Amino acid sequence: MTEEQIKFAAEHYSVALLQPRQTYAAARLKELNPAMTVLCYKCLSSTRSYETEGPYTSGVSYAEAEQVEQSGEQWFARRSNGELIEWTGYPGHYQMQVWSPSYRWHWVRNVTTELAGSPFDGVMADNDIHGDYYGLNLPIQGARNLKKFHRGLDRLVKDAGRALNAGGKILVPNIAESRETPGKWERHSAYGGGFEEVFLGWSATDFLDQPSALAQMKQMMGNHHPVSLGQVHEMGVHSPRLTLLRASTDGQDDHPNFLAALAAFWVFGAGHWSALSAGGHDAHNGTPWREELAWDLGAPHGDAVMSKGAWVRRFSQGWAAINLGPKKSGTLTLPPGLVSASGPAPSTLVLPAHGGGIFRYTWN
Repeated sequence: MTEEQIKFAAEHYSVALLQPRQTYAAARLKELNPAMTVLCYKCLSSTRSYETEGPYTSGVSYAEAEQVEQSGEQWFARRSNGELIEWTGYPGHYQMQVWSPSYRWHWVRNVTTELAGSPFDGVMADNDIHGDYYGLNLPIQGARNLKKFHRGLDRLVKDAGRALNAGGKILVPNIAESRETPGKWERHSAYGGGFEEVFLGWSATDFLDQPSALAQMKQMMGNHHPVSLGQVHEMGVHSPRLTLLRASTDGQDDHPNFLAALAAFWVFGAGHWSALSAGGHDAHNGTPWREELAWDLGAPHGDAVMSKGAWVRRFSQGWAAINLGPKKSGTLTLPPGLVSASGPAPSTLVLPAHGGGIFRYTWN
């Protein structure tokens, strides 16, 4: 991470997600932009054997888990034959027994101790899983199905959130596929916010269908006002909350999915969702940016409405539309006086499948 990236982020972003070792960058960001929320990455569900020195990306280190098992207690999840479960596609990542009270207690203790007095505002907790993404191939020892994992993660998020809040920090889990479990987003975002890593689609070419995308919006829409860190002390388990959204692209800022996600951010969230970004698969080292991210379209003029196959919404200072379907939209008529980032807006617009548009008035 370069000083130029840090300065760019402080000027352009409201939220940063950093690795635990990047404490200098966290402190520098807070120095340059005290209002910025800077979160420390921690994995809820795995530990990594290649990390031999702290601070660790997991709540417990591989060495700590090994030491515990030598005393007869079990934190590693194991297959029926006793083998450790290394995640498919992620060498050196090992599944942990998230249903173990001892594992959860040590995770919470380690993370809260590490963050106390640090420049981080809280934790972005990864792998709050819904499905079997990593080749668990259930049943395994102690878990016949994923319900055992879900119950363990429910408890871990609650315990970690309460402990972090008590120390003036927030918890923002990466809540997988919340649309599949109504109420999960509400529960798991209660300690500072939630992160939707696959907003509108799983990859640059694999999209949610329209009913699934609308279900995703519905679960997140109740928590779309940014949290003030000062309120952590006042409210403990609190609302309002951060809502962080990431769209999938090929890694290029001009990819159409980036603009479409921003259009959905406005059409369905009216600009009140907290922060949005976009990037390629597992591409976490860049500073994605579009000029439109800095636009304020103002107050909404009515609700989002379906028009000719697209969802459209007018604002006091702009206009946005998103096509959630697999076919191009009909011809949409734009209000006069709008501009795009590249120049005057057209009078009419046809959105491609899963495409979006955002425009503002020339006087804005």
